[in-house]
Amino acid sequence: MDFNDFHKWVHRELGINLSAYKPDQLNRRIDSLMSRVGIKSLDEYTKVIKCDSEQRQKFLDFITINVTEFFRNPELFDDLEKKISTELLHNNPNLKIWSAACSIGCEPYTIGMILNRISPNGRHTIIATDIDNTILSKAKLGEYTNNEMKNIKSNDLNKYFEIKDDKYYISNKIKSMVTFKKHDLILDRYENNFDLIICRNVVIYFNNDTKAEIYKRFSNSLKKGGFLFVGATESIYNYKDYGFEKAATFIYKKL
Repeated sequence: MDFNDFHKWVHRELGINLSAYKPDQLNRRIDSLMSRVGIKSLDEYTKVIKCDSEQRQKFLDFITINVTEFFRNPELFDDLEKKISTELLHNNPNLKIWSAACSIGCEPYTIGMILNRISPNGRHTIIATDIDNTILSKAKLGEYTNNEMKNIKSNDLNKYFEIKDDKYYISNKIKSMVTFKKHDLILDRYENNFDLIICRNVVIYFNNDTKAEIYKRFSNSLKKGGFLFVGATESIYNYKDYGFEKAATFIYKKL
């Protein structure tokens, strides 16, 4: 079995289309993961993934990039908060927001904390999606470790979290603001009329054709004047092709 065969097997058995990813980068990641568990061939790895639920989940986590934290790149969230406060809320007191590829929930809960602080009376909708059901279950639980908490300010920590046995639990107030759903950015339909879409540190792993299609669909899903917030390594150099103007370093506004 070569990597092409393995990619087809993953698509057929696990429902993940690896052809959308940058192949060299992806295959290096798979090689690295196999070496961590002492597996030397792709044939052997397919058997392990099929029979061992723990290893299957490790593979899914590794491939779908579940590295996250609250207020990742805090200065960029400061920029976003200004845009929400001065533009989005100025036009509409009740926002519809999509956190795409939300992983274990830090990102949508971060948005929940921001909105609770600057617009506590708004009737906001935050939809958070990911391809992985296990990850979504963790997000719904709202349990975190020190790894995810390093950017949380002390007043937010006291206001929005409960600490038990070195674990941090997001408050029900913030948890109730977010609706989690399973969604595949490549295969599934996108909802419309969003004021803000957040998709950070995910699209960078896709090939150029897939990336372009996702940005096009994000643009179509945004209201006029809505924002797309991307990761700190994901500048969209041809943003005008998707009907955007640059609103801040990593924030794009739909024209």
